[in-house]
Amino acid sequence: MTAVGNGSQTAGRPTRLPRSARRKQLLAAAQEVFVAQGYHAAAMDDIAERAGVSKPVLYQHFPGKLELYLALLDTHCDGFLAKVHEAMRGTSDNKERVSGAVRAYFDFMDHESEAFRLVFESDLRNDPAVRQRVERVEQGCIAAITDTIISDTGVSRARAELLASGLVGAAETAAQFWLAGGRQVPKAEAEALLAALSWRGIASFPLQGEPAAGAGQTESP
Repeated sequence: MTAVGNGSQTAGRPTRLPRSARRKQLLAAAQEVFVAQGYHAAAMDDIAERAGVSKPVLYQHFPGKLELYLALLDTHCDGFLAKVHEAMRGTSDNKERVSGAVRAYFDFMDHESEAFRLVFESDLRNDPAVRQRVERVEQGCIAAITDTIISDTGVSRARAELLASGLVGAAETAAQFWLAGGRQVPKAEAEALLAALSWRGIASFPLQGEPAAGAGQTESP
């Protein structure tokens, strides 16, 4: 089995790396093992071997397999949330915001690292710590989109959260379905289809100061 990264061994002996670089190397090795084997089947021995280090070195950075797994989850959850926030804040064009949010889900599902499996398809989803992190991703996405809907439409938070949860659910489900189905639709086209569907729904809610397009789109006082 080949060690992850460059310079992990020299003449059969581990190379000293800065702590941050070693941690990054260990996380990369762990991700490959977890994605390939799942959490329960993976062993710290496998991860240490994949990284080209001894088990004591691995345990210096992570006290156990769960802590290592949670560190990986945190890394990917934070990165994914940052992409969604970027989609909301990177433009004032709401159509582009919808497209950016959809693209964030498809990019995450389609990434060659298969990190999405750690977040959305973990065999450890019932563990409270893992579940809390997955829920944090979902709630973080909903919150980012909720704030945008409120600022643009003036609807109440409860209504904005309901709309945002629908957009998030559609993006997540569609991206997973697309990936599981073998990417039968080209990625760019799949993103455009879902973004168009979502935009046609959310665009029916008028911006603040604009009249509603039809009955049932305004709130009761």
